[in-house]
Amino acid sequence: MNTKLKKKLLTVSMIIFFLIVCFIVLFPLYYMFMASFKSSKELFRNGMDFRIIPSLMSLDNYKLLFSGKGSVYMFWYRNSLGITVLHTVLSLFLSSLVGYGLAAYSFKGRNVIFTLVLFVMMIPLEILMLPLYKLIVKMGIINTYAGVILPFVVSPMAIFFFRQYVTGISKDFMDAGRIDGCSEFGIFFRIMAPLMQPAFGAMGILLAMQSWNSFIWPLIVLRTNTMFTIPIGLASLMSPYGNNYDMLIAGAVLAIIPVILLFLFNQKAFISGLSTGGVKG
Repeated sequence: MNTKLKKKLLTVSMIIFFLIVCFIVLFPLYYMFMASFKSSKELFRNGMDFRIIPSLMSLDNYKLLFSGKGSVYMFWYRNSLGITVLHTVLSLFLSSLVGYGLAAYSFKGRNVIFTLVLFVMMIPLEILMLPLYKLIVKMGIINTYAGVILPFVVSPMAIFFFRQYVTGISKDFMDAGRIDGCSEFGIFFRIMAPLMQPAFGAMGILLAMQSWNSFIWPLIVLRTNTMFTIPIGLASLMSPYGNNYDMLIAGAVLAIIPVILLFLFNQKAFISGLSTGGVKG
């Protein structure tokens, strides 16, 4: 068997493998999308029915989300969008500054600080929940969006990633900026930040997904129904007294749209940031 034939067979095998993987990943999404057009009675009657039967499908579930008791879903959606955008922007700004400082400057205690960052990355959220809860109660920000955002506004994971990325950027750019009279903040915003754009793209998606899907901490902090985020709101539809699958499935379909759009519009920076940042340092 010649080399060209081997390469063709390998290529075809890889294509078939990834097609199978894509099918496995997309199949549950397809079922959820199709189920969102069916009533809960129909779902219980036929179970996992993947056939497209127009007579059994309607937009009633989606209409329910925007009318009557279901209108609270729009509050959940707005809350999740606001918290995600604010948390992502603040976390990218602050974490990039910290990561940049640890990578670009030599000062006493730098390695100790970086070691502490790595140590915090290894601590599970469950261990931090009680002290963090006591802290936000003392600060008087319980049942507020500030209580959801502030404890995690600086991400150890993002600090580590930015630090590793900046380590691979030549310091000659910084020296050139100093020669031209740039301040240290000017060097960061005018020179380094544009060079760190792939890192911002990658961490932007990861932080946004983390904030959008966050469940445990918002559940602890938020008390009012209209202040819930989408994960908490959808979970509240399931109770020992009955499960509102009509709103639950349709709401879950709409909840994945922002994440998909974020990745589609930012996938080049995401892939570039992960591939470049993963080999630097």
